[in-house]
Amino acid sequence: MNDVTELKEIARRMRVDILTMIHAAGSGHPGGSLSAIDMLVALYCGAMDHGPDRKKSDRRDKFVLSKGHGAPALYAVLAECGYFGREHLKTLRQYESILSGHPYAPSTPGVEITTGSLGQGLSQANGLALANRLDGRDTFVYAMMGDGETQEGQIWEAAMSAAHFKLGNLIAFLDNNELQIDGFVCDIMGIEPIGKKWEAFGWHVQEIDGHDFGQIFAAIDNAKKVTGKPSLIWAHTVKGKGVSFMERLAKWHGTAPSTDELNKALAELGEKA
Repeated sequence: MNDVTELKEIARRMRVDILTMIHAAGSGHPGGSLSAIDMLVALYCGAMDHGPDRKKSDRRDKFVLSKGHGAPALYAVLAECGYFGREHLKTLRQYESILSGHPYAPSTPGVEITTGSLGQGLSQANGLALANRLDGRDTFVYAMMGDGETQEGQIWEAAMSAAHFKLGNLIAFLDNNELQIDGFVCDIMGIEPIGKKWEAFGWHVQEIDGHDFGQIFAAIDNAKKVTGKPSLIWAHTVKGKGVSFMERLAKWHGTAPSTDELNKALAELGEKA
């Protein structure tokens, strides 16, 4: 599905789901979930070859959410795609729920890899991509990192190894919302020049607006044509995108909205509380 109008409507509904489930849990990470959701909708509802009826098939694309605290966004699209019932969304972070605070593969249908310890997801995606190639599977592995996450040393070990093994079947998104829990990424541990660093590590790099579906799909199409090296889609995003009082504020990295704040956010998204 590449109908932009329909994808925007799905993303709007996913934003409602993200905020509603985090409010019900009383904890979670709305800011980075809202910045990532457009790219996840583009992947799961358009670009990726996957489906809940193909969970055991080796011939499917895979996704690793390296920025594991963005799990509410992943859960919203997995429910949308039918991996589990929507009734589970309201159980986020509850005892015996299938939806943990970070993606936990053994309990959540559709989650390929358990993530949450920042910096490790890209290494795991490398392994999946290398296994696909060794087994002769022409499928793709997608990963998503946060910009603050790239302060982790393991990211650069993974970047180096992906280029060394010429993983052209690996496409990674960098959700560059410029904020982490303690403030602006540039003030805490600057990561610029981002594009030049990844290129120096041997990656094909594209810079896009991570909320523009046309740019997201074009970048994915371009990345699929690259052979012999992994691809980074450097996506500029807005933390808290879609809710005016959450946008560009570090406060909303890991804060659940109150009932009044939820109602205000839902009204902005055109949804009744």
